[in-house]
Amino acid sequence: MSTILLEIVTPERKVFAEQASMVIAKGVEGELGILPNHIPLVTPLKIGSVTVKQPQKKDVVIAVNGGFMEVRKDKVVILAESAELPEQIDVDRAKASRERAEKRLKEIKQANVDFKRAELALQRAMNRLDVSERK
Repeated sequence: MSTILLEIVTPERKVFAEQASMVIAKGVEGELGILPNHIPLVTPLKIGSVTVKQPQKKDVVIAVNGGFMEVRKDKVVILAESAELPEQIDVDRAKASRERAEKRLKEIKQANVDFKRAELALQRAMNRLDVSERK
């Protein structure tokens, strides 16, 4: 079975670099499935999980918070604002972030709260919790 190299990189570090038989990510236009020898592509990503299918291994799910994906014939590079493997996620911190964001969104009419910022914080927290539950 042919594979493609997947690298997930943040400004701080390289989060993941392994061969994959398929990479599934959430682009701004919808979900993308990338197989080896895919046509070249560059697309922005939404906050969501990236699923890495590997031969003879369990799927790896990674929480990715926005960024871009570049697809080449033999390599996929995801440049993410942040990314975490399930075992790296602090579930208590993610739950606290979700509660803070939900509280801000409820108070939106009474306070001078930045709605978009609160909404993105909620999406990031929910993404982390979703990925941590899949491990």
